[in-house]
Amino acid sequence: MSVDINIRSISAEETVPLRHSVLWPDHPVSYVLLPEDSSGFHYGAFLPGSSTPVAVISVFYDPLPTTGSSASPSQPPAAAQRTARFRKFACDPAYQGRGIGTGLLQHVFDVAAKEMGCSVVWCDARLSAAGWYERRGMRRFGEMFFKGDIEYVRMMREL
Repeated sequence: MSVDINIRSISAEETVPLRHSVLWPDHPVSYVLLPEDSSGFHYGAFLPGSSTPVAVISVFYDPLPTTGSSASPSQPPAAAQRTARFRKFACDPAYQGRGIGTGLLQHVFDVAAKEMGCSVVWCDARLSAAGWYERRGMRRFGEMFFKGDIEYVRMMREL
C-alpha cells in the first residue's frame, strides 16, 4: 500500500533523530553523525501536513571503493565515472512497507543522475536489507564485511 509523501531537501541535523532511533538506537547519537554531513545532500519523506520526516537519506559524491579481484569485470574503473553514495537511509518502522522508502530511494536515483551528474549510485547495505535493494534495481559487489556485529554488503546501481 502506497501513501502520499512529500520529499524535500532537509538539513543534516533534521536526519539525526530518525537515523539514531532506526539504525543505531543502542549507540550514542554521535555514532550516526558523519564528518562529511556538511558536504552532503539530505532528503526527508514527509506525510501530508507533517513537519517531521518519516524517512531520511543522505547522499554524497563518493567514488566506488576498490574491491580488488572481486570487482565485476563489467564495472568501469571508478575514475571514469562520477558516483554518488547514499548513507544513513532510515524509515520509521511504523511506516515501512508503504512505498515511502522506495519513493525516497527513487528520488535519490533521480537526483544523482539529473542534478549531481552521476552514472552510478552505491551504498553499504545491511545484509538483511540486500534483497530489498535488489528488488529496486541494485546489485551486490565486493565482499561482505561487518560494522560492529552487523553484516554488510556493498550495493550499486548504474543510472
